[in-house]
Amino acid sequence: MTTSTHQGALISAGILLGAGMGGFVDGILLHQILQWHNMLSSVRPPVDLVAMKYNMVWDGLFHAFTWTATAIGLLKLWRAGARGDVPWSGRTFAGALLLGWGLFNTIEGVVDHQLLGVHHVHPGASELAWDLGFIALGLLLIACGWTSIRAGRTDSTPRGGGGPAPPDSPAS
Repeated sequence: MTTSTHQGALISAGILLGAGMGGFVDGILLHQILQWHNMLSSVRPPVDLVAMKYNMVWDGLFHAFTWTATAIGLLKLWRAGARGDVPWSGRTFAGALLLGWGLFNTIEGVVDHQLLGVHHVHPGASELAWDLGFIALGLLLIACGWTSIRAGRTDSTPRGGGGPAPPDSPAS
């Protein structure tokens, strides 16, 4: 007898978690630690306190979005864990995380950096190169994620690994 498995629940959770985590890396590393840009720094350069506060509000909204994506991803992962028909595949989940992060970078890079021009990865003489590198990283993450998901499509490990209990733990 064969059992039907549904990887979609694990993939959608991983994509949301990957997008949220990718957004956090962008916001924490590029906005806060390196201070290369703020969410609207090309529209309203943070050259005085008022402009800095304006950018800080938009950075906060950006972080609220990434937090929400992460929280929904965790909820979806929790629900997927309660389903017996969702195989626990490290390759599928890691691939979905990479896919989500790559989608975040690619969409944010194309929309915010190129179409809207609200900010650039690293403003200055080489800003186009930094922006294109950000998008290229996103595309690379998408390709790696997709490859990993495809490699895991035949994985069928049930929750908890499906193997025998370790010798020093009580049997279930």
